[in-house]
Amino acid sequence: MKLDAFDRKILVALQRDGRLSNVQLAEEIGLSPSPCLRRVRMLEEAGVIRGYQAVLDRDEVGLGLTIFVGVKVERHNDERAEAFRQAVTALPEVISAFLVSGESDFLLQVVVPDLRAYDRFVTGQLLKLPGISDIRSNFAINTVKTPGALPLGHLPGAE
Repeated sequence: MKLDAFDRKILVALQRDGRLSNVQLAEEIGLSPSPCLRRVRMLEEAGVIRGYQAVLDRDEVGLGLTIFVGVKVERHNDERAEAFRQAVTALPEVISAFLVSGESDFLLQVVVPDLRAYDRFVTGQLLKLPGISDIRSNFAINTVKTPGALPLGHLPGAE
């Protein structure tokens, strides 16, 4: 889907506040409500907008420990990698997972209440996943920046 300046404005506004009403969004980007709503629906249908969610404070909901886990898998093959991907996506403690280059094959971001919970997660779930040969844990000491809005300066209409 080719995005234009209005699409970019919609995406910037919705990343900032996904609860904007269509009327508020239309006013902010300089369109009338009907074409604005059509554009939002097209962005959703095209998969550009994949969903809406509330951003929670991890500490306030009792998930104060963030760990970045590098995972090596045994022998690379499509079947084993797909089995690992499916298994890891089913683990609610894993909030993001990436196939990476370097020392690890996958990098997982894991959130748990505390070190004891992480120990239970590793021994009770992670090490039981198919094909794991090694894991390396890096504990976040302090959060400097959490996932935020995607930078859209490369799209048409950037100022």
